[in-house]
Amino acid sequence: MSSLSAFLHPEQAENKEVVVSDRFKENGKPVPFVIRPLTQGENGEIMKKYRKVSKDTGVEVFNRIGYNHALVAAAVVEPDLNSAELQKAWGVLGPENLLAKMLYIGEFGKLLEAVQELSGLDKDINEDISEAKN
Repeated sequence: MSSLSAFLHPEQAENKEVVVSDRFKENGKPVPFVIRPLTQGENGEIMKKYRKVSKDTGVEVFNRIGYNHALVAAAVVEPDLNSAELQKAWGVLGPENLLAKMLYIGEFGKLLEAVQELSGLDKDINEDISEAKN
């Protein structure tokens, strides 16, 4: 029988610092991005924005690129991607556009991977199935 206490007081994942680039420096040292884990509720809201059903065919289309950018933007605590000053400096509006402008492809990939890992999306279901069979 499960203890209700375990579900009332789960361990909380800590925010994580991630250095995605040596380009962002302060006092000669790389400055990390700070990310937080996302809940399934937050993920669901983001997914809704990027899932469309064609009125003509009824086929569902999912914009994975937009979703990934929104997922990462929602997880970034520092720098403040909603900062008007930061967005103005990069010549963009919106946190997703700011990330797209600030980061190189590989840097964004590192950040996306860290967000997925911290939020529990780093587990491969096929590995779990294989492990369960053995």
